[in-house]
Amino acid sequence: MTDAGVTWLTPESYDRLKGELDSLIANRPVIAAEINERREEGDLKENGGYHAAREEQGQQEARIRQLQDLLNKAKVGEAPKQSGVALPGSVVTVYYDGDESDKETFLIATREEGSGDIEIYSPSSPLGAALIDAKVGESRTYTVPSGAEISVTLVSAEPYHP
Repeated sequence: MTDAGVTWLTPESYDRLKGELDSLIANRPVIAAEINERREEGDLKENGGYHAAREEQGQQEARIRQLQDLLNKAKVGEAPKQSGVALPGSVVTVYYDGDESDKETFLIATREEGSGDIEIYSPSSPLGAALIDAKVGESRTYTVPSGAEISVTLVSAEPYHP
């Protein structure tokens, strides 16, 4: 159900990120003017203001490219309405390796979706990918970077409500 290259975003998150992108693009002339102003101050080798403005320009251009890529690949939609199945946009509770006392609750989404109140796992992460489409009570396994296989059982899955 989930493409690894697709990012799930709520309409609110999409609008927030699009607003950030538009603001950064609108700020390009300001940065360019700052660079030109600092360039006229003299020797570029010892001109800290010029180098700082160029650094800021580079950081903003990198963020613009990141946002453009993210928004181009984004699937905009509402959080799933369905309970009991782990989907992008679901808050899930799981337990690990058959130990029901080892529980964790998190959101399956991207960092752009979260509110900071809950841990987030990407649908393309090993754990997130293993859980996609799992139903409550179902166990799945995934491989961690060390090569070990971990078993995870879905306890609950509810739509995310920010």
